[in-house]
Amino acid sequence: MFSRLAAIWRVPELWRKILLTVGLLAIYRLGFHITLPFINHEAIRKTAENASEGGLGGMLQMMSLFSASSLTNGSLFGLGIMPYITASIVFQLLGTVYPPLEQLQKEGEAGRRRINEYTRYATVVICLLQSFFIIKALAGGTLSGGEPMVLQEYNGAGWFILGSLVMTCGTVFLMWIGEQIDTYGIGNGISLLIMGGILAQMPTVAGSWISKIAQNGVRIGEETGIEKLLVMILIFVGVIVCVIFITQGQRKIPIQSARHVRGRKVMGGQRQWLPLRVNQAGVMPIIFASSLLLLPFFVLSQLAQIWPGQAMQTVANAFQPGQGFVYNLSYIIMIYFFCYFWTAITFNPKDMADNLKDMGSFIPGYRPGARTAAHLEQVMTRVTYAGAAFLAIIAVIPTIISTTLTNNDFRTAQFFGGTGLLIIVSVALDLVQKIDSHLIMRNYPGLLDTDE
Repeated sequence: MFSRLAAIWRVPELWRKILLTVGLLAIYRLGFHITLPFINHEAIRKTAENASEGGLGGMLQMMSLFSASSLTNGSLFGLGIMPYITASIVFQLLGTVYPPLEQLQKEGEAGRRRINEYTRYATVVICLLQSFFIIKALAGGTLSGGEPMVLQEYNGAGWFILGSLVMTCGTVFLMWIGEQIDTYGIGNGISLLIMGGILAQMPTVAGSWISKIAQNGVRIGEETGIEKLLVMILIFVGVIVCVIFITQGQRKIPIQSARHVRGRKVMGGQRQWLPLRVNQAGVMPIIFASSLLLLPFFVLSQLAQIWPGQAMQTVANAFQPGQGFVYNLSYIIMIYFFCYFWTAITFNPKDMADNLKDMGSFIPGYRPGARTAAHLEQVMTRVTYAGAAFLAIIAVIPTIISTTLTNNDFRTAQFFGGTGLLIIVSVALDLVQKIDSHLIMRNYPGLLDTDE
């Protein structure tokens, strides 16, 4: 393994890409320590101490988890890449119902560049709106349990607009960093930013548990009981193993190439396999579903403050992130929806059947063309169902851990429970596969190569 790692430094182009990626990720993390000039740092400290509480705190933690952001500290990158993710979701959905966008998607690389340009413009608009309301909420104490996080002498519309412009520039800069990683670095830029935001929470979560163990000891029946720690470790290892198994899992469809006679030689007739990934959509369904489910709780929470009442508060609590049957059921339904939606966008059985036909290959028992496309679509539908079920199980594990093992510590449950690990492992596997492609192309053994 060490010799394979050393091979990375024998490929100048590869280690330059890795160093560039690491440098850009370091700049991204540095921006979280640059706060707006009118932020009350004492209020930030108090908010961080209460970060594991439920309700709106849980919603903010989930937003930070999936958007590489930190909404409660008013930093330069406080919005993270959530506006870009939101804009991407909107244009992906519009591409299925709005004919001009659908036509752009069919134009290949030129159409994708045009859609990306529209996505950037929409991101700026979303950033301006979100940042203004977030700064206003910080000033009013909505995001900090009633403690105003904006200094009193700066509590004005002019400073709010200035802060909105600064936070918008921060998100646009993050979007640029992601694109630079895609073009000149290695790995998917946006995914690496999200993974970096999740890993940055690891020292804080680990430190909180170390302090709890040092204070209370390891006692059976307590929050830091040995039986709970063992269960969490087993779940931690089990989730990693399952994520790798499903992420690497494939449904292999046998294909047969037609025989061709060239003079006295018979060519072709070989039997091969067409691999279909079990988790075709990756982590995108969880990110999309989590992002959209934050909206109902936020809107209902605001309505509960405007129209106080037990009924409105009950409805708002039903959509509280990580809590309640209604939220988890909606979460699972949306994961299934986005799994099939994303698979329908990225997997086209008709094009695949036409490609097989053009190459002179076919699936035994199915005629080339429409019958082959129908068979591929049927198989992909069943495979996607299994992949969506896996993602749904991973998504609800944090809720189980939060309510039964960690005394409603939603931050710990999200990181060690499944969703955070799913993103980390999936992005890490994708990164290693891209590194392997560079190594194998230059006749070096890959990091995932099992051949000795």
